[in-house]
Amino acid sequence: MKPLSLKIVNAKIITPDKIIGNGSLVIEDGKIKSIASGDIEYETENVLDAGGKYLSPGFIDIHVHGGAGHDFMDNDIDGFLAIAELHARYGTTAMTPTTLSCEKEDLLQTLEIYNKANSINNNGSQFIGLHIEGPYFAMNQRGAQDPRYIRDPDPEEYREIVANNPFIKRWSAAPELPGAIEFGKYMSSKGVLPAIAHTEAIYEEVKDAFENGFTHVTHLYSCTSTVTRKNAYRYAGVVESAFLIDDMTVEIIADGIHLPEPLLKLVYKLKGPDSIALVTDAMRGAGMPPGESVLGDLKNGLKVIIEDGVAKLPDRTAFAGSVATADRLVRNMITMANVPLIDAIKMMTATPATIMGVSDKKGTIAVGKDADLVLFDEQINVYQTIIGGRIVFGEKAKNLSQANHE
Repeated sequence: MKPLSLKIVNAKIITPDKIIGNGSLVIEDGKIKSIASGDIEYETENVLDAGGKYLSPGFIDIHVHGGAGHDFMDNDIDGFLAIAELHARYGTTAMTPTTLSCEKEDLLQTLEIYNKANSINNNGSQFIGLHIEGPYFAMNQRGAQDPRYIRDPDPEEYREIVANNPFIKRWSAAPELPGAIEFGKYMSSKGVLPAIAHTEAIYEEVKDAFENGFTHVTHLYSCTSTVTRKNAYRYAGVVESAFLIDDMTVEIIADGIHLPEPLLKLVYKLKGPDSIALVTDAMRGAGMPPGESVLGDLKNGLKVIIEDGVAKLPDRTAFAGSVATADRLVRNMITMANVPLIDAIKMMTATPATIMGVSDKKGTIAVGKDADLVLFDEQINVYQTIIGGRIVFGEKAKNLSQANHE
């Protein structure tokens, strides 16, 4: 299907450093052709009146497991597509599907399904690479990760997986484990981002890991070490290390539950919007009603319960992933953490795009970049989601020309 030419008028266009009032934007061949304050002279039958709403870069979720009753590890093509379509309804235009700790055979099947689903994903959030979360984790920081599958890095295993699947773009692991530094070096050499996660590492180990490729922290505060004591001496953990190492990026689950208001404010104050990515870490319960659910695949996954706007283990000893969508993250950073709109958007767009190496195409509204856009009101309620110049959610533009679909 040929992308529509489209002109958007009467929008508050959010750029990295300002908001353009009464803005107009033209899309041609899936790319942003022009941006201006006021009207743009451009002949097209497809005009979208934004009605004074905000026009933002599309949201980019770099850590998401599922939604709409599906998990990527169900290894079902229709499930992949349903997840992508669900999150597109809430403004996510690009995502990195994320796995959980599992047997190698299950992971290989997920990778195969990713490839197939990616080739036919036309109506949902684009897949910009796959994120492997686990199984190389610290057992005591496993959280809701299944302990049956947690193990130390296996060079033969991870080298084979990466060599055969070039779309893997990120792999989260605990850097203090035996062989983890070599793992980080190898991932970096192959263009895969090694990220610190589910870890008991102390500052010295984090510093060593950072110098060997581990430049990002997965869901800061969630299953990441903080100050510990050994033989009366105190040691800084991953949380403090992330604050101390200026060039280390972090991601936070800003659903308002995983991190309370004071921690959202603290992370923003110490790291700033250029180093923070907002992530949903959403499991299959996103977009679904409260009740019983499953974290991971339906066959071997963990039973969880969705209540109070979050997924929990049945004994309620730990969270088991969020049920958030991207709009909720942006809204919370504004209303709970008092973050300016431009900075909240940056943490959901430009910063994750930079972390995942796609900032040349996505993450900001600029001429020549992909026309991935989201239109929302003052309360961050999403009205339209546009991916590659096509409206995939919301009312269509006026007078759509059928010729553009040929």
